[in-house]
Amino acid sequence: MKVLELHDNPEDHLTLTLEGAFDPQAALESELEPIFQALEEYAGEWMPDVVEGKRRRKYTRAALWKSLEEERDENSTSIVLRRTKWPAVYMWPSFDFPPLPPELRITLKVQPLSFFAEEERCRRLVDMVRAWASRYPVAHASAHSMADKALTDSPSFGRDKETWYRDGFDKIYEVFWLNVFGPKLVEAVGRERMLSTPAHRVEALPNGSVLLVIWPTVADFASDEAREAQARAYVHLRPDLDYDTVLRTLRERSATLAPVEPRFHPDVAPLLSRVVDSVAIHERQRKIAEFNAYQPPEPEEWLPADAALPSDVEDPKRALEIYSYLAELLVALMHTKVPSVFEATPESLTDVDYQFWHEEFPRVFERKNIDEHAVPAIGAYLGQVLVRTLGGQWIPRKKFSEAQVLVGSRVWLPFVRAHRYMRSCQSLLDFSLTQLLRVAERHRSGAATQRV
Repeated sequence: MKVLELHDNPEDHLTLTLEGAFDPQAALESELEPIFQALEEYAGEWMPDVVEGKRRRKYTRAALWKSLEEERDENSTSIVLRRTKWPAVYMWPSFDFPPLPPELRITLKVQPLSFFAEEERCRRLVDMVRAWASRYPVAHASAHSMADKALTDSPSFGRDKETWYRDGFDKIYEVFWLNVFGPKLVEAVGRERMLSTPAHRVEALPNGSVLLVIWPTVADFASDEAREAQARAYVHLRPDLDYDTVLRTLRERSATLAPVEPRFHPDVAPLLSRVVDSVAIHERQRKIAEFNAYQPPEPEEWLPADAALPSDVEDPKRALEIYSYLAELLVALMHTKVPSVFEATPESLTDVDYQFWHEEFPRVFERKNIDEHAVPAIGAYLGQVLVRTLGGQWIPRKKFSEAQVLVGSRVWLPFVRAHRYMRSCQSLLDFSLTQLLRVAERHRSGAATQRV
């Protein structure tokens, strides 16, 4: 069964977290059954259809219990629930047993967030959380946009890890679209004040918790009306805060997340698009704006064809075999993560560029190994792509740094480019293989036009 992965889609998603407790003395199935009963009743179109434990199984109650049993150790158990069809879902219920404190944690992610533009879908989600929070003692629960939540630095909210782990959500650090405040938080704020919060839905739960929903739908959390409602609720629960200051902060977050149209330099647009898609969702629009202003340096690793250095090797055929061998070393290094590297195409160069950037290759690996092994392999591979894709011709030299590939009215120095490329993570963008190929292709076309 192939499941949908959230990272396959660059859109924002709903994220829900719930922290509570359960009775470890009760029979496990009967104690946990209400979680899955509520899920099945309210999930509707995003209901998971796959259970992941030791292996993947089609979702059934029997599969749930079997997987939880297989994953259980002396202290805990957990499973993952997913979907094979849109929308994508990742749900992770986990349970700790004595001697650890008996804790229940649920993480739910549904992508895309726009799925929850309909009020009825949002209402059903709220009713599901209400059912969970009414059955189990909950310390805190929330549901919100993943991107916006990340901008709050949740769940640490600026605290160091030790303090965050020790104190948890011990006061109102933020008000999200959906919130469940446990009895301790209700007592700290004051039950009367909490129940009088200006919000779309405020409900006292049977176990002393309070359910609070700011706005009818979560998908439009960033609208000015929703932000005003969020600010009103937040300063009501935290009267020490200033409404105008809170609203300004919320509007700044909305502006940070507002879509920016990509206008990347055409020579590196394929690479920058890949990089942007891998950036954290809350940083993505800033990165697009940054790349819109980015101008890669014009390649300098070339000479006019009439200034090309003549070959100085005794056996040109042997030299070409060496270049081919070195290029194969890059294929061997990259083929698992970059299958297209076998093809030696413009697209495979972009895939290689992205993979080196993603792995932060120049930072992670030893400089000596990079210069002695990676640079020659990259230079040879780049040269082979110039030959194969653009009809280039190697002009072998004893020194790799002098080896050239003739394309049209220019000769290109692929090993020099590879050396500059591997200086730093930023150099992977500034001196990308993708850009050099595109510029070489453009000049080849220009030379051919002039000849005609």
